[in-house]
Amino acid sequence: MTIGEEKPVFDVAALQAGDRAEFARLIEAYSGQIYRLALKMVQNPQDAEDILQETFIKAYKALPKFEGRSSLSTWLYRIATNEALMFLRKKHPVQVSVDEPLKNDEGDERPRQIVDWCCLPEEELMSTEARANLDRSIQELPDSLRAVFLLRDIEGLSTRETAEVLDISESAVKTRLSRARFRLRELLSAYYAERMPSAV
Repeated sequence: MTIGEEKPVFDVAALQAGDRAEFARLIEAYSGQIYRLALKMVQNPQDAEDILQETFIKAYKALPKFEGRSSLSTWLYRIATNEALMFLRKKHPVQVSVDEPLKNDEGDERPRQIVDWCCLPEEELMSTEARANLDRSIQELPDSLRAVFLLRDIEGLSTRETAEVLDISESAVKTRLSRARFRLRELLSAYYAERMPSAV
């Protein structure tokens, strides 16, 4: 399922009653997206598989209590994101708060270098190397900023859906997304600066 594609409809009552065929449909519909999100969060295929499996195990157990206040897809993203963040917290127990101001070593909140790569050829921007560099840069984001960026800009969730997944306010989503994009732009600037056409 891609962004903009109509979401599948499920029989929630059947799911809550333990209907295995309906649950299999749910897995088939969302396992690809959940795995992709988990993989981009934790960067390890086996760990992403574990998160995927745990997400659906927890969903199956929790379905009888599902109240429908959010869509099934948002609810699944919430479980998966929580699983990924818990995994990362165990792996990296100490992290700087994502709400701290962005500063460089001199205390300035502006980035050291920002390159405008609007003039680069599209094939340069979309190359395999460029995509790999973007993935590496995403991994350098703090976990909570990475989660917002992946949910909004990669998975295409709305601000409201992202807020529901992460259990934060919509204004917090906007703030974190802005910071994530800002940090990514700074991280990517050095890479694209080397590829800018020389001034004539």
